[in-house]
Amino acid sequence: MPIQLYNSLTRRLETFEPLDPQRVTLYVCGPTVYNYVHIGNARPAVVFAMLWELLKRHYPRVDYARNITDIDDKINNAAREQGVSIGVISEKFAAAYREDMDTLGVTRANLEPHATDHLPQIIAMIERLIATGHAYEAEGHVLFSVGSYPDYGLLSRRTTEEMLAGARIDVAPYKRSPGDFVLWKPSTEDLPGWDSPWGRGRPGWHIECSAMSAAHLGETIDIHAGGVDLQFPHHENEIAQSTCAHGGRPFARYWLHNGMLNLDGSKMSKSVGNVFLVHDLLRQHPPEALRYALLSAHYRQPLDWSDTLLERSVKTLDGLYGTLRDLPDPGDAAAAPIPDAVESALCDDLNTPRALAALAQIAAEARKAHSIADQHDAFRALRAGGRALGLLQQTPAEWFARGADGDDEARIQSLIDERIEAKKARNFTRADEIRDQLAAEGIVLEDTAQGVRWRRQ
Repeated sequence: MPIQLYNSLTRRLETFEPLDPQRVTLYVCGPTVYNYVHIGNARPAVVFAMLWELLKRHYPRVDYARNITDIDDKINNAAREQGVSIGVISEKFAAAYREDMDTLGVTRANLEPHATDHLPQIIAMIERLIATGHAYEAEGHVLFSVGSYPDYGLLSRRTTEEMLAGARIDVAPYKRSPGDFVLWKPSTEDLPGWDSPWGRGRPGWHIECSAMSAAHLGETIDIHAGGVDLQFPHHENEIAQSTCAHGGRPFARYWLHNGMLNLDGSKMSKSVGNVFLVHDLLRQHPPEALRYALLSAHYRQPLDWSDTLLERSVKTLDGLYGTLRDLPDPGDAAAAPIPDAVESALCDDLNTPRALAALAQIAAEARKAHSIADQHDAFRALRAGGRALGLLQQTPAEWFARGADGDDEARIQSLIDERIEAKKARNFTRADEIRDQLAAEGIVLEDTAQGVRWRRQ
């Protein structure tokens, strides 16, 4: 079944056709590691790792690079404030990012280039841009000449006035044009710097991704993805400098952009201060519920983040895991194929709302299965459909325990057993006391034909 993707560059849905069917290339802008990331930063990580898994089911080799930006003024500022080197800051928060994404069920990219490991490639690319007249040196800086690239602005469809108003630029006297952007800038003694033909300095943000992408995936890649907030100026600048550095060859053939997360009607942003850090949310809510919430809207649309969304996600997963719990496990679900209804939804531009609806329908049909063979098939389908979305891969017991350790589970089960015995002895006062005690701990008891079950709210 063909994969359809909405290409931000052409503004239309297109059938994905890689340059080389034997090796598909995907690049996604990763984190700038100076702090913990917020939940909005997790959306592209979740969505595009899911795309990677989809592509791997259709092609023999898919190389996925998600970079680490570890050269940045925000990192410099954090290091200065804490009195440590930039490496201490970047290593700490890169590790935290990996751990948080692992907990969210995000498969790690097979390539994770760091900007600090690619200074030779960055410098070589800047030298090519200067040699071909697309960049110039001025007062220790090297700048890209936007006027040298006629297609500048094609991705974002912005006018010159809009680009100047929205670009992250300092209108400095050494710029030939206000829209020219920095490829290299000088470093004072108190800042990190590297030797270059233009003196000790450090690269600009945009050139880092272009150099890392070319180094690991080639001069023309199949898919470049990231948040819509990066479309301009970051992705626009990547296109310009990469195309010009590589003799006019296209940089990326398909551009995918995810929508932003909103909180109380405003875009979630650290600069505004209306953010929820993933590091904190993972300790307050089931990680799988966070993932479900992120997938509940189509990736290209904005997503309103709220407690109501998380509560709804938990209840939906309760129902799906409850269905799995009532089905006999055949033991071979890990090898089961993805159900067509789920796979076709994901092939339709990663339509996760449709895929989640298909998963709910599979669960509804599973509850009608009566024979052992049909129940086994239903278990396989539900587990495999969840696998395509990074959901339903825990055991039901693990999900309903909500991270309780073995000692706590044993204590809870002991109270449940005591309540059962109290009811048998018609000591309903004690049975109600136990029920209320567990309810106060956020534990709900369910009386079923198979016995008493419990779950955390």
